[in-house]
Amino acid sequence: MANSQQQRRIRLGLFVQPVGQHVSGWRLTEKLGDPTDIDWLITIAKKAEAGKFDLFFVGDALATSMYRLPSTMARLEPLTMLSALAVNTKRIGLAATASTTFSDPFTMARSFSSLDHISRGRAAWNVVTSFSADVARNFSRNDMPNHAERYARAREFLEVAEKLWAGWEEGAVQPNKETGAYFVDDKIQPINHQGEHFQVQGPLNITRSPQGRPVIIEAGSSADGQKLAAETAEVIFTAAASLEEAQTFYRSQKDQVIAAGRNPDHVVIMPGVMPIVGRTREEAKALWKELNTLVDIENGLRQLSLRFSMDLSQFPLDGPVPEVPLGEGNQSRVKLMTDMAKRENLTLRELAAVAAGSRGHRVIVGTAEDIADDFELWLNEGGADGFNIMPAIMSEQLDLFVELVIPELRRRGLFRDDYEFATLRENLGLPVA
Repeated sequence: MANSQQQRRIRLGLFVQPVGQHVSGWRLTEKLGDPTDIDWLITIAKKAEAGKFDLFFVGDALATSMYRLPSTMARLEPLTMLSALAVNTKRIGLAATASTTFSDPFTMARSFSSLDHISRGRAAWNVVTSFSADVARNFSRNDMPNHAERYARAREFLEVAEKLWAGWEEGAVQPNKETGAYFVDDKIQPINHQGEHFQVQGPLNITRSPQGRPVIIEAGSSADGQKLAAETAEVIFTAAASLEEAQTFYRSQKDQVIAAGRNPDHVVIMPGVMPIVGRTREEAKALWKELNTLVDIENGLRQLSLRFSMDLSQFPLDGPVPEVPLGEGNQSRVKLMTDMAKRENLTLRELAAVAAGSRGHRVIVGTAEDIADDFELWLNEGGADGFNIMPAIMSEQLDLFVELVIPELRRRGLFRDDYEFATLRENLGLPVA
């Protein structure tokens, strides 16, 4: 599919798990990284920056019991980690996940503005709502707010954060030694927000950051999630198992962006993908098979049970996947996996292996040409603006992606040769805030 008539550029994020995204990946790596070793994380970030990725993205969870995996049982707090990476990188965007369910907008706005200053304009916030009861119990609650309440809080949370960021106008800092004035007072405004969930006076106690505000990322395919993203997100992470499914989501989300009065070109949609890269197809297929033979099915079943909010151990492993009602949990990922099970006629055992291995995202197994073909098709057929890359084995699969896949994308004119701008917002083609 080289020589495509469309020459839009693919955006690439690196979704980082320090020991690899596949649940078995750490068992096949030659050098096992430590999720709390900042030198290891700096090494990964520099590899991604050498490949000219747009984003270095870290997820987060506020409870250890969701998935019994090395990277989720012990991890550095994302904003603290990215502050260290900011002074060891120059151009790659730095995206951290932070929940609106158990935090406050003043602290969050200040923290992300600080990261934007430290990185000189490369910060991004992946806005999420927590859904696990285990998280609630870590924050002095016995239950989790319901789905609608979590999203209503998130919407107001973002509104307050954006007001705080806008409270410092361009040119608010003008030190004048003669008059003794350091700030221009009428360019620094309180927000005096009075809402259902928050009452915040402002202004923020940090100056306007290089991007004005960090890039806002969101994920979620539920109706509430899509509506919030249409109104507020600039990058949308999603999961899609097929091109048709991706196209449906892409069209729906972009239409909602237009309905919200925004420019759809200013919202970048990036599905998660786990590429299994080989120098030959046979090599890639053999690696994928080896990874899956090492999957702990009981662990996969626990993951599914947590995602589905029901105990799946009561069902036969080699029987069909049971009907799962959409509840208060992670609705988009539940629907993706149950739709996949129906479409591919998977048993519960097979779905548990896929869920544990790929974390519910799409897997592409093949050579650099195979993966580039796939990416080009999705880009040209309206399935994606870019991809959030999830290396199965860290850092071997990241190394192969940078060594083999990125040069092939460049050969086709689909990916940058170098960073064009200093800030993440500019490199993603987003307007200055």
